[in-house]
Amino acid sequence: MKLIFASGNAHKLRELNDKTPADIEVISMRKRGYDGDIEEPGATLEENAKIKAEFIHDLFGESDFADDSGLEIDQLNGAPGVYSARYAGPGCTFTDNNAKVLRELGETGNRTARFRTVIHLILDGQHHRFYGTVNGTITKEIRGVDGFGYDPIFVPDGFDRTFAEMTLEKKNAISHRAKAVQALVDFLRSR
Repeated sequence: MKLIFASGNAHKLRELNDKTPADIEVISMRKRGYDGDIEEPGATLEENAKIKAEFIHDLFGESDFADDSGLEIDQLNGAPGVYSARYAGPGCTFTDNNAKVLRELGETGNRTARFRTVIHLILDGQHHRFYGTVNGTITKEIRGVDGFGYDPIFVPDGFDRTFAEMTLEKKNAISHRAKAVQALVDFLRSR
């Protein structure tokens, strides 16, 4: 089975390929022939994942899927949420986003948060949705050099290291994206 992944994010593609079995070929939208960006005007992770999947499906007419992920911090009323990638403003970097979160949280004691991933699959014209969540806390400083996004400031429950301090294999075993991808894979294998 071949699926187009409606993303150009090399980090996400690497995580997906580590998790996806060999009999399911995942190719990036760039490899399939689309090198542009897909607008994400949705107000929720669910809306953005669907928008991206439908865009690529309409373009190529092939089965595909898209994801959207966000960090939701309780003290910040669920922010950055759907705006996680651009939380510090247009053209911001991962470092800018992390710095803004740490600045906004300051010394607050409530640092509970969660990463959520939503995958929207279009397979043979049918729409399906899969979810993954990992709960944790936000650190008071950036820790670790691996990973991407908010990995250097997020410690998953049950661990004392940030995602950025873990090996990719360890993170992939417990991450929100890994859980959503596993739900996707389980579904595909059951067909």
